[in-house]
Amino acid sequence: MKRKLIITDDGSHTFFIENLKENYHSTFGAVEEAIEVFIKSAFLFCKKKEISILEIGFGTGLNAYLTFLKNQELSKKIFYRGIELYPIPYNEIEKLNYSKIFFQKNADFFEKIHISEWNKKVEIDKNFFLEKMEINLENYKSDKKFDIIYFDAFAPDVQKEMWSSEIFQNLYNILNKNGILTTYSAKGLIKRRLKKIGFKLEFLKHPHKREMIRAIKN
Repeated sequence: MKRKLIITDDGSHTFFIENLKENYHSTFGAVEEAIEVFIKSAFLFCKKKEISILEIGFGTGLNAYLTFLKNQELSKKIFYRGIELYPIPYNEIEKLNYSKIFFQKNADFFEKIHISEWNKKVEIDKNFFLEKMEINLENYKSDKKFDIIYFDAFAPDVQKEMWSSEIFQNLYNILNKNGILTTYSAKGLIKRRLKKIGFKLEFLKHPHKREMIRAIKN
């Protein structure tokens, strides 16, 4: 998978995958999108003091890093599991500017997130435990339930198998009651699939999109 480093409109980096013609983040702003779609719409929306988070598409680790940084203010107990079939090599990760330009105070933790061992639960700090799993989502069998799912797969047009009814049903099953799934895509087909499974859908405003989805398990 060949990746090209690009700068998005908010000054933060993302990767462009040449063979898929797809970006890891919105070109309007990688950091801005992650904060809007996942941190504000899911992590800050959840009022529990102990939160388990599953990320579908660990990618650059930006969502995990932003969750960790926000939790420095909140001091909640976080278990964070990220699923990724194609981990990005560290020699590419270290080119990203998230910790160098945007969050210099906690720059060391971005490195710690990425050098931590895969397929093993690791303590990033006393309140944040991370487990990165190198696995295909279609083969993933969860041993626990989650309060939040960050659904950050590539777009439905690029990776349609990740947005199937079967995948969403499995994710619904491993969410706790009142659990939250957020995603950047609000395509009609995705809305219908989530609603049919039993999610209550909320459509949230986004600075550069018509809307995004917060789905809540009833």
